[in-house]
Amino acid sequence: MLLFPLICVSCANSSLTSTSSDEELINGKYKVVKTETGKMSWYSVKTNYGTATASGEKFCNFKPTAAHKKLKMGTMVRVTNLKNGKSSILRINDRGPYKPGRIIDVAVGMSKNEKLAFYKDGVVPCKVEVLEEISEDNKDQEES
Repeated sequence: MLLFPLICVSCANSSLTSTSSDEELINGKYKVVKTETGKMSWYSVKTNYGTATASGEKFCNFKPTAAHKKLKMGTMVRVTNLKNGKSSILRINDRGPYKPGRIIDVAVGMSKNEKLAFYKDGVVPCKVEVLEEISEDNKDQEES
C-alpha cells in the first residue's frame, strides 16, 4: 500500500506544477508560477556556436539562456542545481534537451560560472522555476 504513493510522487516530479500565489519575489521583479524537477545538462560551442536557436537568435555560449522542450520562447526561469544549491535566472530561447530524462539544457558558459557550477559533472539534478514578471501595480500588492 505504501509503494503506490511513492510511485505517484516520483512521477509528479517530472511535470510542471503550479505554485501558490504567495511565493517569494525573485530579485524584486519576478514571482514563481510553476516548478519542475529533473536533470539538467549543458550544450556547447563545438556543436552549436553561432547557429540559430529555435527562437531565431544565434547561439552564444556565454548568454544566460537555455533550451526547454515545452516552455514558450522568452520565458524566464530560475534554474537551481540541486547538487550544490546554486541557482541562476535564464531565458528560454531554444528547444531541447533531446536526451531522455533531461528537462533543460543550459549554455555551457552558465554551467561553468559560479552560479550553477556543474560543468565537470555534465548532468545534475535540478529544479526549474517558471518566473512571471510582476507589474509595478502587482508588486505593491505582493509586498503589502
